[in-house]
Amino acid sequence: MRALRFLVLLLVLAANAAGAGVLTKGELVRRFPAPLVVGDKAAEVPAWPLFKQNGTATELVGYVFESADLAPVPGFTGVPPNLLVAIDPKGTFIEVRVLSQHEPVFLDGLGEEPLHAFVQQYKGVSLGQNIDVGGAGGAGRVQLDGVSKATASVRIVNQSVLSAALKVARAKLGFAQGREPGDIARVREDVFEPMSLQALLDAGLVEHLRVPNRDVELLFSGSPGAGLDPEALARPGETFIDLYLAWASVPAVGRNLLDEASWKRLAARLDPGDHALLVMSAGRHGLLANDFVRGSVPQRIALRQDGLPLEMRDLDLELGLRVALPVTEIVALRVIAQAGLDPSQPLDFSLPVTRSKGIVYPEQITRTIPLRYQLPAQLYSKPEPAAPAWLASWRSRAPDLLVLAAALVLLALALAMPRRLARNGRRFAWARRAWLLFTIGFIGYHGQAQLSIVNITGAVQALREGRGLGFMLFDPMTLALWAFVLGTLLPWGRGTFCGWLCPFGALQELAGQLGKALRLPQLRMRRPADLRLKRLKYLVLAAIVAAALLVPALADRLVEVEPFKTAITLGFVRSWPYVAWAAGLLALGMVSYKFFCRYLCPFGAALALLGRVRVFDWIARRAECGAPCQTCRHRCSYGAIAPNGKIEYDECFQCLDCIVIYESDALCAPRILERKRARTISIMPVAGT
Repeated sequence: MRALRFLVLLLVLAANAAGAGVLTKGELVRRFPAPLVVGDKAAEVPAWPLFKQNGTATELVGYVFESADLAPVPGFTGVPPNLLVAIDPKGTFIEVRVLSQHEPVFLDGLGEEPLHAFVQQYKGVSLGQNIDVGGAGGAGRVQLDGVSKATASVRIVNQSVLSAALKVARAKLGFAQGREPGDIARVREDVFEPMSLQALLDAGLVEHLRVPNRDVELLFSGSPGAGLDPEALARPGETFIDLYLAWASVPAVGRNLLDEASWKRLAARLDPGDHALLVMSAGRHGLLANDFVRGSVPQRIALRQDGLPLEMRDLDLELGLRVALPVTEIVALRVIAQAGLDPSQPLDFSLPVTRSKGIVYPEQITRTIPLRYQLPAQLYSKPEPAAPAWLASWRSRAPDLLVLAAALVLLALALAMPRRLARNGRRFAWARRAWLLFTIGFIGYHGQAQLSIVNITGAVQALREGRGLGFMLFDPMTLALWAFVLGTLLPWGRGTFCGWLCPFGALQELAGQLGKALRLPQLRMRRPADLRLKRLKYLVLAAIVAAALLVPALADRLVEVEPFKTAITLGFVRSWPYVAWAAGLLALGMVSYKFFCRYLCPFGAALALLGRVRVFDWIARRAECGAPCQTCRHRCSYGAIAPNGKIEYDECFQCLDCIVIYESDALCAPRILERKRARTISIMPVAGT
């Protein structure tokens, strides 16, 4: 309990977490030398612009930033990976580098080399593409090769890179604020049929809006701008603006409106994913003001989609029409692909009309004329609804999850009937060995679902820093096993995991059985020493959690007291000190039954604390247990039975050996006595007496 109080005190006194970016402008200058020039950090987003001198002009090369500043997605230790990311003005990755990471599998495990190789794959990939880790690739999709034994970790890295890059692209490059680039609909280039102007108007492919002077005057009614336009007052029925609007980059629209040469000129000026809107007008209110500069953004028309503004820039093209329209201005406006214009959503145009009042301190009054444009559904294709980034992990592990679910249901049913399960001791022993092999082979080496103290320290750090536990969704096997283990704490306590579902625990148990089979001398602690040693694991737990809160770098070292990563995650393929530690613990387990599990395991200590919510004393006891019978206590390899016969569930591994004894007529002393008392000898008279 003192260790627990110490742990709580450390939680209360924990300092604020780190996790912000670490780079300075000077460091970036070193990383991006001449001819590149690093500008000052942007005010609205923590990113530095990169420039390059091109003749007399200074050209924007891109932006460089740290993922931890923009998208601190927690890793499996609760600490986000931090990556340096550089993107160009079109949203294409220039470079991605690892600055820091705390993923257990890459810390003294596989090493960082596989992670460095993974992030190098981003170079040349665009944010406008769907990026899959270990996916199938395909049209508009990019497949990045994952890292074996680190699938969940690289998916978290991918989420960090993309989320951070999109925030910069939205703030500085005009990317869509409301949608991911890969989630928007695409214009169908294969749909075209010749249509007349009237057919285009009837189908809504060309929108027509005529606004007379009187309607404009009504807009200003009751405001300081009312009555300021003499021409509108004198000729209210005449045209203020007569406007035609069309989505010209859609072949079904543009090829019917523009002559062949104009259509080709327009198409040649658009990059993949760009959109062109054709605005044609007549009337006294021209679309382009007298001081308008060609190639810039017009001020007399604006576009919003989903309530968000989108920039339209003049293409400065001379275009000819295939159809006859009574217009005096024809302007082609481009919306770049990165803006995220979605063909499946309505376009909300507005035509601002401004009037001025006063000379010394002029007052400007603005009203807008709205116009909505909706592209018909047959002219675009919608992508599949965007799935959460973690869902790919669940889909790829679906078969394994089904096997795990079936196994856990079977285990729960068996443990719910322990007396029936242990009635035949020999059969139970073989069934348990088979299950331990399944735990090692499937849950451990194949499923990589070894629960660990790293899961707990990662959750503590993430929650303390307000980041949530969403990172756990990237490892479905581990999360599913966690759900089962937490659920079984209520009826059975910590023993379900430690005795049945821990791969390293299963290795230790088989090593112990091998040691007995080889008749190695067995070390058994006297009860006082055993109780003192069992407290060690709580001290180890307190030290690790304290370090995770106060000195994360130290925690990364302390968690190595667990041999789980070495023995299970990496299959002993690691540097020799870690292999020696894991192998030494298994060797020690051959002469001291499950030494690590009983005395040192911090994760077992955490489960023992959590297991105090247990509500059932599910191990059957007799009145004679402990007084006078001590059979179960002496045969309990875990020392989990007190001299008075009481089960110490905090130290019980649910091996069911005591249940086997309880059900055996040959092993349980009270049952043996009952049988002897029930035995009767018939007395037969001797013949002739």
